[in-house]
Amino acid sequence: MKKIILFTVFAGLANAQAPAGYYNAANGLSGAALKTALSSIISSGHQDKGYNGLWTAYKTTDIDKDYENDGSILDIYSEKPVGADPYKYTPGSNQCGTYSTEGNCYNREHIVPQSLFNQSSPMVSDVHFIRATDGKVNGMRSNYPFGKVGSATFTSKNGSKLGNSSSSGYSGTVFEPIDEFKGDVARMIFYFVTRYQSKLSSFSSGNMLGSSTFPGLQTWELNVLLAWHNQDPVSQAEIKRNNASYTYQGNRNPFIDNPSYVNLIWGSQTPTNDTQAPTAATALTVSGKTSNSISLAWNASTDNVGVSSYDVYMNGSLKTNANSTSTTVTGLNPSTTYSFYIVAKDAAGNSSSNSATVSGTTNAGGGTTPSTGCANENFESIPAASSTYSTKTWSNSGISWTATDSRTDQTINSKAITVRNGSLTSSSSGNGIGSLTVTTQLKFSGSNGALDVKVNGTTVGTVPYSTTATTTTINNINVSGNVTVSLVNNSSGNRIAIDDLTWTCYSGSSARQAQNVAPESTQSFKISPNPITNQEIFVKGDVQNVKKAEIYTLQGKALQTIDRPFRNGNVIRTVNLGQGVYILKLDGVTTQFLVK
Repeated sequence: MKKIILFTVFAGLANAQAPAGYYNAANGLSGAALKTALSSIISSGHQDKGYNGLWTAYKTTDIDKDYENDGSILDIYSEKPVGADPYKYTPGSNQCGTYSTEGNCYNREHIVPQSLFNQSSPMVSDVHFIRATDGKVNGMRSNYPFGKVGSATFTSKNGSKLGNSSSSGYSGTVFEPIDEFKGDVARMIFYFVTRYQSKLSSFSSGNMLGSSTFPGLQTWELNVLLAWHNQDPVSQAEIKRNNASYTYQGNRNPFIDNPSYVNLIWGSQTPTNDTQAPTAATALTVSGKTSNSISLAWNASTDNVGVSSYDVYMNGSLKTNANSTSTTVTGLNPSTTYSFYIVAKDAAGNSSSNSATVSGTTNAGGGTTPSTGCANENFESIPAASSTYSTKTWSNSGISWTATDSRTDQTINSKAITVRNGSLTSSSSGNGIGSLTVTTQLKFSGSNGALDVKVNGTTVGTVPYSTTATTTTINNINVSGNVTVSLVNNSSGNRIAIDDLTWTCYSGSSARQAQNVAPESTQSFKISPNPITNQEIFVKGDVQNVKKAEIYTLQGKALQTIDRPFRNGNVIRTVNLGQGVYILKLDGVTTQFLVK
């Protein structure tokens, strides 16, 4: 009788879900609003038991009760669903420790690498995304994102692989678990970007995380995880682990309790019947050049699901692929003219029409700067590395620079200048300015924002910054004659690193006086204020005839569509957008706006 009672209790536990009413606050919601509601629910009651507490947790959370059912550690990197496991770990007695080969010891594997959040609490000890895994395989996985491996450089004894990515939109190194645990990995990452969505802007991306609360993941990684979630449904082992983790830590993984939340928030995997191609990239420009390279920048394409990457064609043949709206083509010959165009692609493989074609001529052999009067500042000539904030001055290629309230010890692409509550200003330079390209990154703590770009003291656009190094181009500045260019940090404490600042010359007959324009806008629409407040976008200009307004992420994913948006005034009320930079498309005109 005692055994029957114990079995009955255990069976009930195995199939248990959340306590009654646990998710009531999420009822009826979807998208970013649902994600925010779930974040609040699973943050409440979360008890941080400390990093060493994980060893205790694993004695109940990570025990094999569904495969061999032998009380050993259930390790997703060594478990073989069919056949004998290559090795087994006894809870509490095989903890790493040192290791040299598989089977030496088990470790604490952060599915989202702890280096992305500086080993900070409570993330560093959150059992919901930290699994007990073999030390050797854990070490081989390192800090790489998860994705589909093309050619493997390492394969564990259960078939988990490390190698180059064959996932659309990313070509770096990735780690791929076996099919049995792909959904488990996806739901742990979905948990992480939901539980800690308010902190994402301060985390490093690791080529997987996004910097805003929604969607919280880079487009390519989101597509991978959505596919894995849908192909590998929630298992009894996950349910048991979720229940044990709730008992230990006081909160739950909502995507195990209610798997439908995933598609309600992020949408399902790109459907095979997605036949809508992205829009063509616009405003393609040559943003910089040397004797052996040409840099390109363009405005983002948009898509009904999301743009995954851009193919870059040179002289009519595919040259390279880019995951952002800029790239540098290298290995070119001096004093040679090349033509380029861009093709946007979505995750379903649909391709946009070709962008307009632009031509660029590399500099003469040994020349590494644009023509006289234009700028190509790589910050290699700044003063010696120093963490002290003060005014720094230096000269390079005929231009003198002044950076106030700045330091010189931070890097992006080698050296960079970091401005706290000041500005970076050039001396006067001839030959005007056509377009400007610069790379920025938020250092240390703080929130996403934007630098003001001024020409001769007048704002001509803004450059967004986040914890991810981002290259931005402002096109059609078009000021002739002598110009002084400034990047101004108006925040009270954000520390912004600036690198690879270039601008093209301008001497065209259509030159204008510098005036306030929104970045990437080609017509007379202006967002004010920018950043927006209270989820309201006020638009200045001839808006009454606008037929449709659309809001997209920088990756091109559609978030909101509004027909006849200005029927009752010049304001657009948005869905609940998290911190970050977004694209507003008014009929055929796009511009960027910032949400703080």
